[in-house]
Amino acid sequence: MQQRPTIYDVAREAGVAASTVSRAYARPGRVAAETARQIFEAAERVGYRAGRLDGRAPDPVRTRTIGLVISDVTNPYYGEIIKGAYAAADEAGYLLTLSHTRESAAVERRTVDQELPRVDGFVIASSRMSDSALRMTAKQKVVVLLNRTIPEVSCVVTDNVHGMRQAAAHLAALGHEGVLYVAGPEASWSDGTRWRALRELGPELGLDIRRIGPQVPTVRSGFAAARRVAEAGVTAVISYNDQLAIGVMKGLRSLGLAVPRDVSVVGFDNIVYDEIIDPGLTTVAAPLHQMGATGVRNCLAVIRGVRSSGSPLVLPVTLVRRGSTASRRHA
Repeated sequence: MQQRPTIYDVAREAGVAASTVSRAYARPGRVAAETARQIFEAAERVGYRAGRLDGRAPDPVRTRTIGLVISDVTNPYYGEIIKGAYAAADEAGYLLTLSHTRESAAVERRTVDQELPRVDGFVIASSRMSDSALRMTAKQKVVVLLNRTIPEVSCVVTDNVHGMRQAAAHLAALGHEGVLYVAGPEASWSDGTRWRALRELGPELGLDIRRIGPQVPTVRSGFAAARRVAEAGVTAVISYNDQLAIGVMKGLRSLGLAVPRDVSVVGFDNIVYDEIIDPGLTTVAAPLHQMGATGVRNCLAVIRGVRSSGSPLVLPVTLVRRGSTASRRHA
């Protein structure tokens, strides 16, 4: 019978001492990030699965700190997530550290590596890292993902498919025959999920579905995309997020087009500015405060030994109708 791989097999594969392999699993913060990465990649190649290295459960030193990692601290979408996360951490007597990664997978990876020895676990919102990089991080510390799913870790997501169905059905009921999707970042899991859902809903709702993008999810990027929206000749737009939608609305106005008279616009998230702008933005509202709080609570539960179910927790969404959508005008 073939023996299971040991830490000595991993050590030979990675070119390090067996004690370094042991330390990478039991005390990841005491091993250089690059060395740890080599060890976990070697373990995956040889098929090693970590267990009790000395017959006893490890007794890690707790920092009582959770790391919250977000893609863009200037994006108001994250405001309620941050508030919810801080409230849940404070309730549990934990400190929360906040890092923003500028929509960059490389910056996110570097940030997480630097924070590894300082936290007991991570809550990562809208991660731009690859699945393999997230799996590697999850082998070293507890990870909970928001707006992203991989089977190996606890995940909290909004119901993107139902949200897109509500938005598309709303536009179809107003008489629009086609929808242009203004896409977000290429590395965004949520963007891919929303686009696939809309594309599949098109035939069912009798809508011609098109797409432009990807775009950085900012007002400025939406403003720049407005000319392409106008040139597409569509009467309805669904944007990846509210910031892009607000930018599209402002850009269309600068081109002499009126919202919703000429083009109806729907966003996603329900950020604070949606009620302030004129007209107010019709959008899919997500429970962002609840998402942040749930992410931290799930992270603490896994730290305390609760096993993840392996299925993402899906939070409900609802369509909020405001003045940016109206019945299609017939020429």
